[in-house]
Amino acid sequence: MRATPLALVLLAAACTQPSRLVRSDADRVLTSVSLDAPNPGVRGTYEVRRFYYGSGTDKRRPEFRDSVLVRTRAVNAQPFLRGIDASDARKRWRYWGFSRRELPLNGRVWHPVGAGPFPLVLIVHGNHSMKEYSDPGYAYLGELLASRGFITVSVDQNFLNGGIRTENDARGWMLLKHLEAWRAMERDPAFPLRGKVDLQRVGLIGHSRGGEAVAVAAGFNRLSHYPDDARIAFDFNFGIRALIAIAPIDGQYRPADRLPPVAGVNYLVVHGSHDSDVSTFIGLRTYLRADVSEPGLVKSALYVYRANHGQFNTVWGDNDVGKSGWLLNKKSLLTGEEQREVGRVFFSGFLEMALHGRREYEPMFRDYRTIGGWLPRTMYVSHFASGRERIVADFEEDIDVTTGTLEGARVASRGLSTWRESAIEARVAARGTTFESNAVMLGWSAPRDTVQARDSLRAWYAVRLTAEAAGTLGLDRGSALTFGVVDMGRRPSPLSAADTLTPPAPGARRDSVARPKPSASSRADQSKSRDSAKAAAKAAAKAAAKGAAKGAARRDPPADSLRVDFTVELLLADGRSVALPVSSVAALRPPLTVRLYKHAYIERKLTGPPRDHEFVPQRVSIPLARFAALLPGFDPAAVRGIRFRFDRSPAGTILLDDVGFEVREAR
Repeated sequence: MRATPLALVLLAAACTQPSRLVRSDADRVLTSVSLDAPNPGVRGTYEVRRFYYGSGTDKRRPEFRDSVLVRTRAVNAQPFLRGIDASDARKRWRYWGFSRRELPLNGRVWHPVGAGPFPLVLIVHGNHSMKEYSDPGYAYLGELLASRGFITVSVDQNFLNGGIRTENDARGWMLLKHLEAWRAMERDPAFPLRGKVDLQRVGLIGHSRGGEAVAVAAGFNRLSHYPDDARIAFDFNFGIRALIAIAPIDGQYRPADRLPPVAGVNYLVVHGSHDSDVSTFIGLRTYLRADVSEPGLVKSALYVYRANHGQFNTVWGDNDVGKSGWLLNKKSLLTGEEQREVGRVFFSGFLEMALHGRREYEPMFRDYRTIGGWLPRTMYVSHFASGRERIVADFEEDIDVTTGTLEGARVASRGLSTWRESAIEARVAARGTTFESNAVMLGWSAPRDTVQARDSLRAWYAVRLTAEAAGTLGLDRGSALTFGVVDMGRRPSPLSAADTLTPPAPGARRDSVARPKPSASSRADQSKSRDSAKAAAKAAAKAAAKGAAKGAARRDPPADSLRVDFTVELLLADGRSVALPVSSVAALRPPLTVRLYKHAYIERKLTGPPRDHEFVPQRVSIPLARFAALLPGFDPAAVRGIRFRFDRSPAGTILLDDVGFEVREAR
C-alpha cells in the first residue's frame, strides 16, 4: 500500500527531534551597560568611500576587471598549492581563465575620508562554492569599520574555493601578498590614500578556513623561510597586531606536522553553538595555545548560543550544509541580523582596542555582561587571558595530580566523587578530537546512605602555596583571582558514608583517605541508617517508576535542570580564610545543548554522533578587593592557597583550568 502525503508528513513529524534549547537568562544577565565607552557596533563619524583593486583582466568578476582603481600583479602560488587533483585543476583554471601560477590579488575597499594614517584591516572568507562569490558578504563590516577609522578590504579568494583540501597555507600566504600590494600602492605618488595607510597597525579577520588562514599569515609574517620548502624565502614583517577568527577550522595546514603557532598578536575567536559546518568549537584549540605573553597583548574567545556558521556572511546565510540544508533545525537560530550585530559589536570593539589603542574596550572581552544592553538576547560564554596572568595550576606540567604548575604549589582534595586531569574533549569527541589542553575534572555528590547536616567542608579541592611561591606572584589589592570553569552537566555517582574523606590527622602531609575506626554503637547506628536509606530509596524508585509510566510521552528533562554553584575561598598565612559564592561574580552556564538537525538519525549519521553540548571554559575573575571587603585586615601578600568548596549544589561535575592570578601592569 502506498503511503499518503499526510502519512509521510506525520511520519516526518514523529521523527523530528526536539530542539532542546536551554532556557535563556538574557533578561536577567544582559540588563545593562557598564563599559565606559561608546557602542563600537554603531556607525562612526567618518565619511566612507569605496574602490576596487585587482588584475584588471578577471574573466568572471567584472568589478575586478572593469572597475579597478589600481591594477595589481598576479602571484605564483604553485609552491603552496600542491596535491590538487589534476582533473579538478584543469576544470578550475579553465573556468577562471588563469592558473595557480598567476592568481590575482583582488580586493574591495572601504576607507574613511580623513587625514589618517589609518590602520589596515583585511577580511578573508572561507570555503564555499567558487561560483557563488563570498567576498561581498562582509560589506556590513566594511562600511562600519571604515566609518570608525579603519581602511577595510574584503579579499577575493573564491578561486581557491570548492574541492581543494590542502590550501590553507596558500590562503594565508596570499593575505601577505595583499599587504605587499598595499605597501606598493602606498608608495605610489598617484595613489589617493598615499600617506594614509599605517602598515604597522594591521588587523586580519578570517571566516571558516579563512579563520585558520589569518593565523597562518601571522605565523609566516614572522618567518624568514617557508616551513615546507626552505628554498622559498619570506620577507614580510608587517605590523600585524590583531587577528579575528570567525568559526575557524584548525589543523588543515600543519607546518612541520605541527599546529600553526599563534604568537605576538592580539587574538579573538568567535563561534556559534549551532554551526553545522564547523560543528565543534575547534577554534578554541587555537585560542588555548595562542601566546599573549608579550606586554599589552590579550586573547579572547566568545561562544554564541544559537549562532550558526554562515550568517556572519550575508551571502552564505542560514544554510551551512548546501543541498541538505532543508534538514537543518533553523528554527533554533538567531536571525541573520542578530548574529551580524554580535559581529559588529565584538569585531569593531576588538579592533578599536588592538589597533586604535582604546583600552577602555578591554572589559567587554573580559566579561560580555559589561555590554549586555548592546547584545542580541541569547546566551554567551567568554574566556580571556593576558600577559599579566600568573598561573598557579594549568594541569599541563606532568601526570602528578598533587602538583601545580607554579613551583611550590601543591594540590589536595576531600570528599570528591571524581578527580582526574585529562584533555578537554571537543563536542565531536567520538572521533577522538580534543582541544589539546588539559584541565582537572572534579565531581561531587551528597552521600547516598546518610542524612547529615550541611557541611561546607564535605567536598573540596585546593591549591596551596608555600610562602616562597606566593611571594613570586606580587599580589596586591589591584590583583584578581582567575580561573576557567565548565559545568559538564553530569551528576556523579554518590559516595557512601564510608567513602567520604575525613580531614587528615594533625601533622599529615596532605589530605588523605584516613578513616577513624567506628565504635560498636556507631556501627549499629550506621547499619540502621543504611536500612532506613535503602527503604527510602526503594519507595522513591517505586514512585519514580509510577511517574515515568504516567508521563512516558514527556520529553527529557531540560539540560539546565541541575544548576551548579560553589564557593571560592582564599586561604591566608595566619590560618584565616575568606570566601564568596562564584555565582555572586559570574553567570555560570549550564551545558548549552545543541540540536543541529531536525531528525536524530541525520544528526547521528552526519556528526558522529556528537555530545549534545560543547565544553567551553568560562573565565571567572574575582578582584581581591572583593575578598578584602569581606575580611578586615585582609592582606593579598598573605594568600597561601585557593580552595573550591562544593557546598552550594548537592551534586555536579566541573572542569577547572588555568587557576591563577592577574596582576596589575607594571608602571
